[in-house]
Amino acid sequence: MVNLLISQLRSLNRGWEVGMAALAWLLIPLMAAIGAGAWGSWANRTRKARGDGPELDGYARFRAAMEKPHSGT
Repeated sequence: MVNLLISQLRSLNRGWEVGMAALAWLLIPLMAAIGAGAWGSWANRTRKARGDGPELDGYARFRAAMEKPHSGT
């Protein structure tokens, strides 16, 4: 009789460990989904429109530098 009770207690303990392991494996994709949603909302945020001014200014400086005559050595 005591042996039967001990075996039942062992199966309860193992059931708890299995349940916690299953919960941990279910939390991994849940956390990944939450992280993906957070990254997606951050990547899709509205950014302040700054126009093409700085890029065009840089290109104009590059063209001016390339058009300068170089001293040949």
